[in-house]
Amino acid sequence: MGGFSIWHILILAIIVMLIFGGNRFSSMMGDVAKGIKSFKAGMADDEDEKKQRYEEQRRNEPPRQLPRDQARPQEPIDVTPRPAEPAAPPKDEEGR
Repeated sequence: MGGFSIWHILILAIIVMLIFGGNRFSSMMGDVAKGIKSFKAGMADDEDEKKQRYEEQRRNEPPRQLPRDQARPQEPIDVTPRPAEPAAPPKDEEGR
């Protein structure tokens, strides 16, 4: 009821094989596989070209310099714990 079962797909595949013939159908599938392989190869070539351009650009750039503030060593931050100060006792309203 609205969904394709394995039998529907099997019957459809048999009809396609009868219309196109086994040899013609397999050659079409081979062409599709070649197309996918060439597409993947093209994508890999694009990635290689991008990587090569990036590396050439990095080689041609002068080395980066740190700003003057970061070039000087700064004093280290003191992180040693200090003893807690004793808490003052609460004062009453009467002034004791």
